[in-house]
Amino acid sequence: MTKTDLEFLKRFSMLIGVLAVMALAFILLALYIYDKNPPAASPTAGKAVEDRLAPVGASYAGETGRAAMLAAEEARKKAAAAQVAYGGTTDGKVIYDNLCGACHKSGAGGAPRMDDKANWAPRIAQGADTMIKHAIEGFTGKAGVMPARGGNPSLNDEQMKATVHWMIDQVK
Repeated sequence: MTKTDLEFLKRFSMLIGVLAVMALAFILLALYIYDKNPPAASPTAGKAVEDRLAPVGASYAGETGRAAMLAAEEARKKAAAAQVAYGGTTDGKVIYDNLCGACHKSGAGGAPRMDDKANWAPRIAQGADTMIKHAIEGFTGKAGVMPARGGNPSLNDEQMKATVHWMIDQVK
């Protein structure tokens, strides 16, 4: 190695040493400042930890659990009944256009199409009360499936009756 190379390495090593000492000094200064001024505790931090540690579901056992499950189901039914679909209208055409037509226009799920009067004849022969019962409670037959309340639990019985009667009038 030449004398200039040795001089360069000597100065470069000194520069690296000085930078390392400065980095260590900054780290120690930062630790000192952090210890003197700790960050403020979040008022919601404890709640966030509790939420993360809370169990995901509840466990129902025995009669107490059965009673709790029945109460929850009853509350769900009351909440669904309180929300009446389509503003409570009993205009069968409005309900058909917004809900029923999705299946009865295309024949999805085996639903009889509105333009196919031959498929409606045996259903109409059963009577409007049977058709209303199947529309409200749901029905699974050989030809297809009718979901309860057309798949919308917020429809009330009067809306279902009005819609079934409207559909019967359309296919007669």
